Amino acid sequence: MAHQRAERPPEETLSLWKREQARLKARVIDWDTEAWQRDPAFSGLQRVGGVDVSFVKGDSVNACASLVVLSYPELEVVYEECCMVNLLAPYVSGFLAFREVPFLAEAVRQLQKKEPSLLPQVLLVDGNGLLHHRGFGVACHLGVLTDLPCIGVAKKLLQVDGLEKNNLHKEKIQLLQAGGDTFPLVGDSGIVLGMALKSHDRSTNPLYVSVGHKISLEAAVRLTRACCRFRIPEPVRQADIRSREYIRRTLGLPVPPALGWESNSPAVGWEPHHTVWMEKPGHGALGSMAGQVSAGSGCRAHLPLSAETPK
Repeated sequence: MAHQRAERPPEETLSLWKREQARLKARVIDWDTEAWQRDPAFSGLQRVGGVDVSFVKGDSVNACASLVVLSYPELEVVYEECCMVNLLAPYVSGFLAFREVPFLAEAVRQLQKKEPSLLPQVLLVDGNGLLHHRGFGVACHLGVLTDLPCIGVAKKLLQVDGLEKNNLHKEKIQLLQAGGDTFPLVGDSGIVLGMALKSHDRSTNPLYVSVGHKISLEAAVRLTRACCRFRIPEPVRQADIRSREYIRRTLGLPVPPALGWESNSPAVGWEPHHTVWMEKPGHGALGSMAGQVSAGSGCRAHLPLSAETPK
């Protein structure tokens, strides 16, 4: 999830956010709650979701929030929703959820209301979970609000609890030889906050996986690896691709050039599913987070022509 620097909010707002994080953190479950999570092949898992927020270049307010649902294990997109939003809450490290989660949680709620059969059984989030300044990152926040299993998948190491991207950390990365190799992220507290994962044989940089909600770290790492066709797990990658494409089409921007192998940009175009236009979501059901953001011009949801045979 991209973000840009903005004016720091008043201390009373940060104190309110901290209290809200502490209140919701008490509801986090960091163990497996579903039978499929304990199965070596994830038998019973059929739908995995990914979320992302992409920004208009040079604009820290106008953005596109996206939710995608992929079939598992095929990793084919069966549902997507993109929504232009206005992010009025500033970005502050450690408080990303108060800027982005209301829209993502609303997208899940809209899906549950309109197409409950496509509700994901787990969400992969571009961000951190328990690997966080106060042990309650965006993946935890979204998981608690939606009551869905959530996994935090970050591309960069959040340096908290003594974790540093120092020479020792870089040496450990060099020891990751094959896709699926890992090492634990142990803070000064002695707590394992997450795992560094070499997600693909061709990846040079690891992902940083942490528990969001209602899943164990072991299952979170295994599932993240299983969802990787490239470095970034496909649910997150597709959410990013489609949110950027939606911005481009909405604003009439030129198609960007293809980037490197580890980029999230699509190498080829994608075929949209049957399109259903929906009214823009409200944002009054998220407690103290409401009022910090406002909805944009509207949302678009793509549904498969057939739920049984996604195109």
